[in-house]
Amino acid sequence: MIASRPGWHHLGDLLAGAPRQSTALIVDRAPVTYGELDDLVGTRASGISGRVVPVTGGNTLEYVVTLLAAARAGAVVAPLDPALPEAERTRRLALLDDPAGLRDGDAMIMLTSGTTGTPKLVPWTHQSLSAGVHAVVDSYGLTAQDATVAVMPLFHGHGLVATLLATLTSRGTVLLPAAGRFSAHTFAADMAAANATWYTAVPTIHQIVARRGDPLPPLRFIRSCSAPLRPDLVSELEQRFDTQVLAAYGMTETTHQAATARLGADAQTRRNTVGVPSGLQVRIMNGEICFRGPTVMRGYLGTEPADPFADGWLRTGDLGAVDPDGNLIVTGRCKNLINRGGEKISPEHVEQVVAGCPGVLQAAVVGVPDALYGEQVTAAVVITADTDPDRIAEHCRTLLAPFEIPQRFVAVPALPQTPKGDVDRATLAVMVGEFPTRVSGPACSAG
Repeated sequence: MIASRPGWHHLGDLLAGAPRQSTALIVDRAPVTYGELDDLVGTRASGISGRVVPVTGGNTLEYVVTLLAAARAGAVVAPLDPALPEAERTRRLALLDDPAGLRDGDAMIMLTSGTTGTPKLVPWTHQSLSAGVHAVVDSYGLTAQDATVAVMPLFHGHGLVATLLATLTSRGTVLLPAAGRFSAHTFAADMAAANATWYTAVPTIHQIVARRGDPLPPLRFIRSCSAPLRPDLVSELEQRFDTQVLAAYGMTETTHQAATARLGADAQTRRNTVGVPSGLQVRIMNGEICFRGPTVMRGYLGTEPADPFADGWLRTGDLGAVDPDGNLIVTGRCKNLINRGGEKISPEHVEQVVAGCPGVLQAAVVGVPDALYGEQVTAAVVITADTDPDRIAEHCRTLLAPFEIPQRFVAVPALPQTPKGDVDRATLAVMVGEFPTRVSGPACSAG
């Protein structure tokens, strides 16, 4: 691991001491220097007041300036998705109105993007945020010579911590896309305009980039986070762009990155693990991945009753293991387990097998109610037009236990996603009940 370097300890000081003539951002193909950004932030900060300041916007200069200005003004920043419906935005603003448990050292409030129920409020302190950002910088050896494109939304931890704050901390350059978000049509041109040396995204975007095959500038590495990355996609990206793909693992409750594969890791590690912890201790408790350390939150704000800790360890809700070299292997979600007649099935494991079948572009597995077995294993697949349906079932029969094989394969035009890029399983469960079974499933015994 690269040794930690001196840096900021309060988000408001992020730009302090930065070389004023160096390029911080590229906006509409024009450079914005660190000096210009610092001046814009200072001017905006003078007009900001309030204890908690919600900041809404896409990947734009306005959003970046407002976010940094609110921090400099001493406010607690609360990033919000600009695409929220008005009713949901109003509800979240009400939650942010002086939430219980807020402390003087808090820098941000991040709202988890659950698909149902009330969002949880996660406090990021200046200390935990600094530790989280510097963990990203140190993990990949980011320097002033590095540049990237803001692919992920800057109102989520992935884009905010790993792209924006880590790059500005290392005094590198971030290009903000003209659309204010990722665009497959302009991504390659954006990467070239920034002379990018790396980028980070969710697997869905990586797949789009790989399938398009547009040439990119020479890259030191490609980072993936926020959802499981298939080994075959790692291989495809590495072969197409002649670089290393490094999977990372994290969550809002760990100030984004909790573990990552490192530069120089062998192919087995890159394809099958999320690497080693980033300054955190990890423990597997009853199969569940648990963390403690400087980037772990202290608990949720407000009246959230759920206790995510066990003996001081944050319970992630993810299943996993640690290999002999200390690399973390994520195998699935505790709450996603499908219970078919008493057999516990990891949908992520089944998804990996189904997605490995030729002609299957994407796959997601959910449990749907079944009168006999309690739950039925159902796979939603995005497939090519010439895919042989029988081949998918046969592929599964050779790699899965009988009780793991999906009883239904449902062809869908696209998999629904949450704003963070995860598969929206709640919506998918409804979808598979509405779409006809266009791909036949195997007859399957209880096992």
